[in-house]
Amino acid sequence: MTHEPHSTPLTIEEPRSERYNPHAIEEKWQQAWAKSGLYTFDEQAAGEKYYALTMFPYPSGNLHIGHWYANVAPDARARWLRMRGYNVLFPMAFDAFGLPAENAAIKHNINPATWTYQNIAHMIEQFERMGTMIDWSRQFATSDPEYYRWNQWFFIEFWKRGLAYKKDGLVNWCPKDQTVLANEQVVHGACERCGTPVERRNLSQWYLKITDYADELLDFSHTDMPEKVRLMQTNWIGKSVGAEVAFDTPAGVETVFTTRPDTLLGATFMVLAPEHPKVEALTTADQRTEVEAYVSAAGRKTDVERQQEGEKTGVFTGSYATHPVSGEPIPIWVADYVLVTYGTGSIMAVPAHDERDFAFAQKFGLPVREVIRPKDAQPMPDVPSEPYTGEGFIVNSGEFDGMAGGKASIATITAQLQQRGVAEAKTTYRLRDWLFARQRYWGTPIPFIHCEQCGAVPVPEDQLPVKLPETVEFNAAGQSPLKLNDEWRITTCPQCGGVAERDTDTMDTFVDSSWYMYRYLSPHYDKAPFDPEKAGLLPVDLYTGGIEHAILHLLYSRFWTKVMRDMGLTTQHEPFATLRNQGMVLGEDGEKMSKSRGNVVDPDDLVREYGADTVRTYLLQIAPWELGGPWNTQGINGPSKWLGRVWALYFDAPFGPAQQMSEADVRYAVHSTLQKVNQDFEKLSFNTIIGALQELSNTLVKAKRSHVAQTLAWEEALHIFNLMLAPIVPHIAEELWHERGMSGSIHTAPWPMVDEQAAVRDTVTIGVQVSGKVRGEVSISKAATQEEAMQVARANPDVAKYLEGKQTVKEVYVPGRIINIVVK
Repeated sequence: MTHEPHSTPLTIEEPRSERYNPHAIEEKWQQAWAKSGLYTFDEQAAGEKYYALTMFPYPSGNLHIGHWYANVAPDARARWLRMRGYNVLFPMAFDAFGLPAENAAIKHNINPATWTYQNIAHMIEQFERMGTMIDWSRQFATSDPEYYRWNQWFFIEFWKRGLAYKKDGLVNWCPKDQTVLANEQVVHGACERCGTPVERRNLSQWYLKITDYADELLDFSHTDMPEKVRLMQTNWIGKSVGAEVAFDTPAGVETVFTTRPDTLLGATFMVLAPEHPKVEALTTADQRTEVEAYVSAAGRKTDVERQQEGEKTGVFTGSYATHPVSGEPIPIWVADYVLVTYGTGSIMAVPAHDERDFAFAQKFGLPVREVIRPKDAQPMPDVPSEPYTGEGFIVNSGEFDGMAGGKASIATITAQLQQRGVAEAKTTYRLRDWLFARQRYWGTPIPFIHCEQCGAVPVPEDQLPVKLPETVEFNAAGQSPLKLNDEWRITTCPQCGGVAERDTDTMDTFVDSSWYMYRYLSPHYDKAPFDPEKAGLLPVDLYTGGIEHAILHLLYSRFWTKVMRDMGLTTQHEPFATLRNQGMVLGEDGEKMSKSRGNVVDPDDLVREYGADTVRTYLLQIAPWELGGPWNTQGINGPSKWLGRVWALYFDAPFGPAQQMSEADVRYAVHSTLQKVNQDFEKLSFNTIIGALQELSNTLVKAKRSHVAQTLAWEEALHIFNLMLAPIVPHIAEELWHERGMSGSIHTAPWPMVDEQAAVRDTVTIGVQVSGKVRGEVSISKAATQEEAMQVARANPDVAKYLEGKQTVKEVYVPGRIINIVVK
């Protein structure tokens, strides 16, 4: 790979500080980098393309230490790649829509846009103080009409393809935020934003048909993601292969889905979800009051609450279903542990072989019938203490007896049941379609118009974007201002020209982050979401961020890319080639940082006290990057002192006793460290990079007190060490570079090459004995002759004092093992 000098030279002439003073150099270099356009990505520049991207932040107003932790490491790696000759795109934008802006508008009586863009301006300044190589020429906010125009365009295109639709259904409703929440946004039965208990309501809502891509989302062959993320997404999609079995009931045939058709003869009762449409028809008169009360209570619980462990609840409908094989009547119950959104909203309960069914049967005294038995086991007792959920072999099931249970027999049994007309093979998914609409103001307006004559009509493309009204009023009840703004809401139907109303819902803000990585290619392109001629920059080579986004943003962005591919907008199957997650910086108490705990660390305060390079070093050193760890107020003093020693290494006179060190020793230390730093950057092992650089600096401090300091090896060592510092501590590295009389920026200088021979130690450290007693150690070449070995040994100060005034009787040298000088 080749490097080209940057077009605008860096020219700063100021006297050097005698001691390391970050405040004298950091702002100076940040301004110089910005003025020269050092980090502006040039698509025509030489070098292989590399697209590095960190998840963009919400413009809350301040970068916290977690933002620093998430950004500093990818920044260091991007800098390293650039110095290695890659043409690196490293952009940043802001995920700007969302509830906090509305809450701020209500609290401070300020327009959400004003609050948002003021925060963005401040956060950009904070990013610059961090010393990142972000290309700010590509910056945008998702609240820019220029951006959300394409959200609206995508939505209409999805609708044309049958991937966007509106229907009535049970939804999660946050009574405080006055908005619908997707299942993924409900945490332990509460709104993930405000913590308010979530209610269930029946509303007409927009959905995106992510379920059409469920199988493809289970295919991770086109992306390198951590195993934990793959597992979380796989479990969330929840693919289940089994059969739908038909049971006759007084309200008609009811089909139930089961992953274990081999247990069909063990079904002793049926359970319907409280919302199931047959519940009313199946409820007998004497059970109606009890059933209605139960259904009403279940409606106040979320799906998450209903799936939690705990005592099972339920109520008998008074009706019975007919078992399709045995012909037995089995009671039909209603219980909230069954969800109407999974399978068919009803189950055949097999208490002998399912833990939830077993707990329910125990509580309500329902029969337990064994149909699966472990190999060589005794029959299950009449009153078992626990269910058997393994595969075993089939018993008490007539013609199926003796067959292997579980996966081995599912296809065979399903086929036989299908021949009888009572079952058919079926695959179901836990994944639900993406609930897409929100009853908020600060989001992308849904580009549909509702007309009494024409129904729901998409806004014509030449009228996009449908902009948010700038003048709005927020009421205390939390109702969306869009519903109250008649001037904006009332419009004309694009089909018939009659009076119509705009859709007053806005899009789920996760749409904004589903495709933003494509917009960086051409952030101001106005003919499509991105310029197709820039597609060669795709995909994102390395995408980094928190694992908490595994089943929201990351899943949605994968879905969006696959739809874009099918639309012909990209040939990519995945938005990113590689994903890696960072850990979290905790408070000193080991808890997540929060104002209420009083354990928050303000990075701006740290920069004012220590400088950005020190903060960067400590965050990279604090723990393995993918794990994170607790903050230590005293710990940051170490990196601060280290950078002071680095400064002194270059500018101060040597201090301390003379050292014995060879040029080979120094070159080995430098090139073996360079080799390790390269390997660790590849692995994103940043804490070990810091450790290696600190160890090298200690070696160089000793070398400075040896004859090596007057050799070319010393000049090489200082040069390579300076370059290795550049990705980690960009400000001090740049200052050292120019103080050493180098031209251009160190950040466009070529990364040094490892001298493989120098990186292999060809010396050995052995003990030196004087008359049989070890008096010191020396480092010598493995190929050294006895004469050379003795010369080095005698020059060692620790050995020389025992030879002074003595007569040498004998010299013994065992190569690689021992030197012994016998004296009298």
